[in-house]
Amino acid sequence: MRIGTRGSALALAQARLVADRLEIGQQGECEIVAISTSGDRRRGPGPGAPDEDKSRWVAELEDALLSRKIDLAVHSAKDVPGELGEGLALLGAPARAAVEDVLCGADRLDGLAPGARVGTSSVRRAAQLRAAREDLEVVEIAGNVDTRLGKLERGEFDAIVLARAGLQRLGLDGGSVGTALDPARFVPAPGQGALALEGRADDVGLRNAAREITDAETFACLLAERALARDLSASCHTPLGAWAAPAGGDHLDLRAWVGLPDGSAWVSDELRGPIDDPEALGRDVAERLSLAGAGEMLSRAEEMASVGNG
Repeated sequence: MRIGTRGSALALAQARLVADRLEIGQQGECEIVAISTSGDRRRGPGPGAPDEDKSRWVAELEDALLSRKIDLAVHSAKDVPGELGEGLALLGAPARAAVEDVLCGADRLDGLAPGARVGTSSVRRAAQLRAAREDLEVVEIAGNVDTRLGKLERGEFDAIVLARAGLQRLGLDGGSVGTALDPARFVPAPGQGALALEGRADDVGLRNAAREITDAETFACLLAERALARDLSASCHTPLGAWAAPAGGDHLDLRAWVGLPDGSAWVSDELRGPIDDPEALGRDVAERLSLAGAGEMLSRAEEMASVGNG
């Protein structure tokens, strides 16, 4: 089986994790195929519709699936657009890693001095940091995980914020790396910590293989979060958090957060729904948020992002 992935250290580690599980499940030997995406070759948000932002991380992988150069694509779920390429489908998701963000370089957010310089590559994280501490200087930071940690070590930042899942998968999730931020307050991105398995919709054998390594609760949570983001037409440069978690008794709790990039305004909501219809739960929370003004807030966030990029 040929497994396609981006070529970063983290993406390769994630693909290897999937390959190992498939091989343990006696699906045969797996070959990892690294594919460069337009997102790897260019920085900054993509132009046009919301899904064009995320498609830069997956388009080349989807092309490889459709041309049968690979059999399965492994994505960081938070990078996958709401709408997939025609003829393609999400086939499953292995058990989720940690969902929370990690503050690296400081024991706690409240312990940072006024005006401290905090680096993040995420509009959502920047908005949540500013909403929590308007006195912080929140600055964009580029590069892979090792590059960002190196900038922190050299004193270019007082702290940086990273996803704990990425640190775990790179073997960097030690006590010295950082402190987890409460996901109830710093609501993670839709799909954060999860891997998405994408393949051709008509490939029954591959669908069955993916099902063997899929964690049903993780996949349900992912579908709920994706439905919410899709209904709100959220993009890479709109601050949206969505986090679903099993609630016992065959239910999920879905928490969501929408704000402005400068942290000056935000709305949040939480709702419980049946695990066997996760997308309905996502749509319900999206509707409730819209009634609370989330749509207007996201439109305003798009305007603010376009002014900033201009």
